Amino acid sequence: MHLSSLYRFPLKSGSAELLDEGRCDELGLSGDRRWMVVEAATGKFLTQRALPQMTLLHARWQGETALLLSASGMDDLLVPVPDSASIARGVLVWRESLQVPDAGDAAAAWLTRMLDRPCRLVYLPANQGIQVDQDYARLGERTTFSDGFPFLLIGQASLDDLSARVGRLFDMRRFRPNLVISGAAPYAEDGWRRIRIGEIEFRVVKPCSRCIIPTIDPLNAERSPDREPLATLMSYRKGEGGVFFGQNLIAEGIGELKVGMPVEVLE
Repeated sequence: MHLSSLYRFPLKSGSAELLDEGRCDELGLSGDRRWMVVEAATGKFLTQRALPQMTLLHARWQGETALLLSASGMDDLLVPVPDSASIARGVLVWRESLQVPDAGDAAAAWLTRMLDRPCRLVYLPANQGIQVDQDYARLGERTTFSDGFPFLLIGQASLDDLSARVGRLFDMRRFRPNLVISGAAPYAEDGWRRIRIGEIEFRVVKPCSRCIIPTIDPLNAERSPDREPLATLMSYRKGEGGVFFGQNLIAEGIGELKVGMPVEVLE
Protein backbone atom coordinates (compact mmCIF):
# COMPACT_ATOMS: atom_id res chain seq x y z
CA MET A 1 0.00 0.00 0.00
CA HIS A 2 1.14 3.54 -0.64
CA LEU A 3 0.08 7.17 -0.45
CA SER A 4 -1.18 7.79 -3.99
CA SER A 5 -2.57 11.34 -3.66
CA LEU A 6 -2.12 14.23 -1.25
CA TYR A 7 -4.63 17.09 -1.18
CA ARG A 8 -4.60 20.42 0.62
CA PHE A 9 -7.45 22.91 0.96
CA PRO A 10 -5.95 26.29 1.92
CA LEU A 11 -9.45 27.81 2.14
CA LYS A 12 -12.24 25.89 3.85
CA SER A 13 -14.66 24.73 1.12
CA GLY A 14 -12.48 26.18 -1.65
CA SER A 15 -10.98 24.10 -4.45
CA ALA A 16 -8.52 21.29 -3.82
CA GLU A 17 -4.78 21.66 -4.31
CA LEU A 18 -3.01 18.48 -5.42
CA LEU A 19 0.45 18.17 -3.86
CA ASP A 20 3.43 15.94 -4.50
CA GLU A 21 4.61 16.49 -0.93
CA GLY A 22 3.66 18.39 2.19
CA ARG A 23 4.49 18.72 5.86
CA CYS A 24 2.49 17.29 8.73
CA ASP A 25 2.55 19.87 11.53
CA GLU A 26 0.79 20.27 14.88
CA LEU A 27 -2.56 21.14 13.22
CA GLY A 28 -2.60 18.65 10.34
CA LEU A 29 -1.32 19.08 6.80
CA SER A 30 0.61 22.34 6.80
CA GLY A 31 -1.46 25.18 5.33
CA ASP A 32 -4.68 23.17 5.18
CA ARG A 33 -7.91 25.05 5.96
CA ARG A 34 -6.16 27.95 7.64
CA TRP A 35 -8.49 30.44 5.87
CA MET A 36 -12.28 30.60 6.03
CA VAL A 37 -15.12 32.66 4.56
CA VAL A 38 -17.76 33.82 7.03
CA GLU A 39 -21.02 35.75 6.90
CA ALA A 40 -20.25 39.44 7.43
CA ALA A 41 -23.09 39.98 9.89
CA THR A 42 -22.88 36.83 12.03
CA GLY A 43 -19.39 35.35 11.60
CA LYS A 44 -20.93 31.97 10.73
CA PHE A 45 -18.76 29.92 8.38
CA LEU A 46 -19.80 29.46 4.75
CA THR A 47 -19.35 26.27 2.72
CA GLN A 48 -20.41 24.55 -0.47
CA ARG A 49 -23.42 23.14 1.34
CA ALA A 50 -25.16 26.47 0.79
CA LEU A 51 -22.84 27.95 -1.86
CA PRO A 52 -21.78 25.29 -4.40
CA GLN A 53 -19.85 27.92 -6.37
CA MET A 54 -17.21 27.89 -3.65
CA THR A 55 -15.73 24.81 -5.37
CA LEU A 56 -14.68 27.19 -8.18
CA LEU A 57 -12.90 29.49 -5.73
CA HIS A 58 -9.15 28.91 -5.93
CA ALA A 59 -7.00 29.86 -2.95
CA ARG A 60 -3.29 29.09 -3.11
CA TRP A 61 -0.50 29.83 -0.67
CA GLN A 62 2.26 32.13 -1.91
CA GLY A 63 5.07 30.96 0.31
CA GLU A 64 3.96 31.35 3.93
CA THR A 65 3.12 35.05 3.84
CA ALA A 66 0.14 35.45 1.51
CA LEU A 67 -2.83 33.76 -0.17
CA LEU A 68 -3.71 34.24 -3.84
CA LEU A 69 -7.45 34.26 -4.58
CA SER A 70 -8.63 33.56 -8.13
CA ALA A 71 -11.88 32.68 -9.88
CA SER A 72 -13.31 32.88 -13.38
CA GLY A 73 -14.31 36.44 -14.27
CA MET A 74 -12.39 37.90 -11.34
CA ASP A 75 -9.00 39.61 -11.15
CA ASP A 76 -6.56 37.74 -8.92
CA LEU A 77 -6.14 39.14 -5.44
CA LEU A 78 -3.10 38.68 -3.20
CA VAL A 79 -4.07 38.63 0.48
CA PRO A 80 -1.28 38.99 3.07
CA VAL A 81 -1.43 36.83 6.17
CA PRO A 82 -2.94 39.09 8.87
CA ASP A 83 -0.48 40.35 11.46
CA SER A 84 -0.89 40.93 15.18
CA ALA A 85 -2.38 44.37 14.57
CA SER A 86 -5.25 43.01 12.46
CA ILE A 87 -8.81 43.37 13.70
CA ALA A 88 -10.11 40.28 15.47
CA ARG A 89 -13.46 38.94 14.34
CA GLY A 90 -15.77 36.59 16.20
CA VAL A 91 -16.53 33.49 14.13
CA LEU A 92 -18.53 30.32 14.59
CA VAL A 93 -17.36 26.91 13.31
CA TRP A 94 -20.15 24.49 14.16
CA ARG A 95 -20.35 24.90 17.96
CA GLU A 96 -16.87 26.41 18.32
CA SER A 97 -16.81 30.17 18.87
CA LEU A 98 -13.49 31.99 18.60
CA GLN A 99 -11.82 35.31 17.81
CA VAL A 100 -9.48 35.26 14.81
CA PRO A 101 -7.79 37.90 12.60
CA ASP A 102 -9.82 39.42 9.77
CA ALA A 103 -8.01 39.52 6.38
CA GLY A 104 -9.15 43.04 5.49
CA ASP A 105 -11.62 44.95 3.35
CA ALA A 106 -10.08 44.16 -0.05
CA ALA A 107 -10.49 40.40 0.49
CA ALA A 108 -14.00 40.92 1.86
CA ALA A 109 -15.02 42.97 -1.18
CA TRP A 110 -13.53 40.41 -3.59
CA LEU A 111 -15.34 37.49 -1.96
CA THR A 112 -18.58 39.43 -1.59
CA ARG A 113 -18.58 40.02 -5.33
CA MET A 114 -17.60 36.46 -6.22
CA LEU A 115 -20.15 34.81 -3.89
CA ASP A 116 -22.84 37.50 -4.24
CA ARG A 117 -23.38 37.92 -0.51
CA PRO A 118 -21.72 40.01 2.22
CA CYS A 119 -18.83 38.06 3.69
CA ARG A 120 -15.41 38.33 5.27
CA LEU A 121 -12.19 36.30 5.07
CA VAL A 122 -10.53 35.20 8.30
CA TYR A 123 -7.29 33.42 9.16
CA LEU A 124 -6.35 30.92 11.88
CA PRO A 125 -2.91 31.52 13.45
CA ALA A 126 -1.03 28.38 14.46
CA ASN A 127 -1.32 29.23 18.15
CA GLN A 128 -5.14 29.30 17.91
CA GLY A 129 -5.65 25.74 16.72
CA ILE A 130 -9.04 24.28 17.66
CA GLN A 131 -9.18 21.42 20.16
CA VAL A 132 -10.38 18.20 18.51
CA ASP A 133 -13.47 16.61 20.10
CA GLN A 134 -12.13 14.87 23.21
CA ASP A 135 -14.50 11.96 22.66
CA TYR A 136 -11.94 11.02 19.98
CA ALA A 137 -8.81 13.00 20.83
CA ARG A 138 -6.44 13.83 23.63
CA LEU A 139 -6.26 17.21 25.30
CA GLY A 140 -3.95 19.41 23.25
CA GLU A 141 -4.61 17.70 19.90
CA ARG A 142 -5.77 20.51 17.65
CA THR A 143 -7.03 21.14 14.15
CA THR A 144 -7.71 24.08 11.84
CA PHE A 145 -11.00 25.27 10.30
CA SER A 146 -11.69 21.66 9.29
CA ASP A 147 -15.05 20.07 10.06
CA GLY A 148 -13.52 18.49 13.14
CA PHE A 149 -10.37 16.47 12.48
CA PRO A 150 -6.87 17.16 11.13
CA PHE A 151 -6.86 14.51 8.37
CA LEU A 152 -9.35 12.67 6.17
CA LEU A 153 -8.27 9.43 4.48
CA ILE A 154 -10.03 7.55 1.67
CA GLY A 155 -8.94 4.36 -0.08
CA GLN A 156 -8.80 4.64 -3.88
CA ALA A 157 -10.36 1.18 -4.13
CA SER A 158 -13.31 2.40 -2.06
CA LEU A 159 -14.04 5.17 -4.55
CA ASP A 160 -13.54 2.76 -7.45
CA ASP A 161 -16.11 0.41 -5.91
CA LEU A 162 -18.57 3.27 -5.38
CA SER A 163 -18.14 4.43 -8.98
CA ALA A 164 -18.79 0.90 -10.22
CA ARG A 165 -21.97 0.64 -8.15
CA VAL A 166 -23.29 3.95 -9.53
CA GLY A 167 -22.14 3.22 -13.07
CA ARG A 168 -20.01 6.30 -13.64
CA LEU A 169 -16.64 7.61 -12.51
CA PHE A 170 -16.47 10.12 -9.66
CA ASP A 171 -13.66 12.53 -8.94
CA MET A 172 -12.00 11.96 -5.55
CA ARG A 173 -12.15 15.73 -4.96
CA ARG A 174 -15.90 15.45 -4.34
CA PHE A 175 -15.03 13.83 -1.00
CA ARG A 176 -12.28 16.31 -0.05
CA PRO A 177 -9.70 13.94 1.49
CA ASN A 178 -6.16 14.87 2.46
CA LEU A 179 -4.79 11.34 2.07
CA VAL A 180 -5.63 8.81 -0.65
CA ILE A 181 -4.30 5.28 -0.22
CA SER A 182 -3.88 2.76 -3.05
CA GLY A 183 -3.13 -0.95 -2.83
CA ALA A 184 -5.80 -1.89 -0.26
CA ALA A 185 -9.15 -3.62 -0.71
CA PRO A 186 -12.32 -1.50 -0.93
CA TYR A 187 -13.22 -0.09 2.51
CA ALA A 188 -10.21 -1.72 4.15
CA GLU A 189 -9.69 1.59 5.98
CA ASP A 190 -12.85 0.87 8.00
CA GLY A 191 -10.91 -1.72 9.97
CA TRP A 192 -7.73 0.22 10.59
CA ARG A 193 -6.97 1.70 14.02
CA ARG A 194 -3.33 2.80 13.59
CA ILE A 195 -1.27 3.26 10.45
CA ARG A 196 2.16 4.57 9.49
CA ILE A 197 2.83 6.66 6.39
CA GLY A 198 6.54 7.12 5.90
CA GLU A 199 7.77 7.86 9.43
CA ILE A 200 4.52 9.35 10.76
CA GLU A 201 2.02 7.34 12.78
CA PHE A 202 -1.69 8.15 12.68
CA ARG A 203 -4.63 7.09 14.80
CA VAL A 204 -7.79 6.28 12.85
CA VAL A 205 -10.39 7.77 15.17
CA LYS A 206 -13.78 8.11 13.48
CA PRO A 207 -15.61 7.29 10.24
CA CYS A 208 -16.46 10.37 8.19
CA SER A 209 -20.17 11.15 8.04
CA ARG A 210 -21.00 12.62 4.64
CA CYS A 211 -23.09 15.70 3.87
CA ILE A 212 -24.46 16.95 0.54
CA ILE A 213 -21.08 18.20 -0.78
CA PRO A 214 -20.16 14.97 -2.68
CA THR A 215 -23.16 15.59 -4.95
CA ILE A 216 -21.42 18.76 -6.27
CA ASP A 217 -19.19 18.44 -9.32
CA PRO A 218 -15.88 20.15 -8.39
CA LEU A 219 -15.30 21.15 -12.03
CA ASN A 220 -18.52 23.11 -12.62
CA ALA A 221 -20.27 23.44 -9.21
CA GLU A 222 -23.41 21.68 -10.48
CA ARG A 223 -25.34 19.42 -8.12
CA SER A 224 -26.16 15.91 -9.30
CA PRO A 225 -29.90 15.87 -10.11
CA ASP A 226 -30.06 12.23 -8.94
CA ARG A 227 -28.17 13.02 -5.71
CA GLU A 228 -25.36 10.65 -6.70
CA PRO A 229 -23.07 9.37 -5.37
CA LEU A 230 -24.74 10.07 -2.02
CA ALA A 231 -27.90 8.18 -3.01
CA THR A 232 -25.95 4.99 -3.65
CA LEU A 233 -23.86 5.43 -0.51
CA MET A 234 -27.08 5.58 1.50
CA SER A 235 -28.04 2.16 0.16
CA TYR A 236 -25.06 0.36 1.69
CA ARG A 237 -22.99 2.74 3.87
CA LYS A 238 -25.67 4.06 6.21
CA GLY A 239 -25.17 3.55 9.90
CA GLU A 240 -26.03 5.09 13.24
CA GLY A 241 -25.35 8.80 12.92
CA GLY A 242 -25.05 9.14 9.17
CA VAL A 243 -23.74 7.85 5.85
CA PHE A 244 -20.04 7.04 6.10
CA PHE A 245 -17.24 7.18 3.56
CA GLY A 246 -13.61 7.65 4.57
CA GLN A 247 -11.89 7.86 7.94
CA ASN A 248 -10.78 10.76 10.14
CA LEU A 249 -7.20 10.62 11.41
CA ILE A 250 -4.99 12.30 13.99
CA ALA A 251 -1.22 12.33 13.50
CA GLU A 252 1.05 11.44 16.41
CA GLY A 253 4.03 13.42 15.20
CA ILE A 254 5.28 15.90 12.65
CA GLY A 255 7.28 15.33 9.49
CA GLU A 256 7.17 15.06 5.73
CA LEU A 257 4.53 13.36 3.61
CA LYS A 258 5.26 12.48 -0.01
CA VAL A 259 3.20 10.78 -2.69
CA GLY A 260 4.49 7.23 -3.11
CA MET A 261 5.36 6.72 0.56
CA PRO A 262 4.59 3.23 1.88
CA VAL A 263 1.59 2.76 4.16
CA GLU A 264 1.70 0.17 6.94
CA VAL A 265 -1.24 -0.93 9.07
CA LEU A 266 -0.07 -1.18 12.68
CA GLU A 267 -3.37 -2.09 14.28
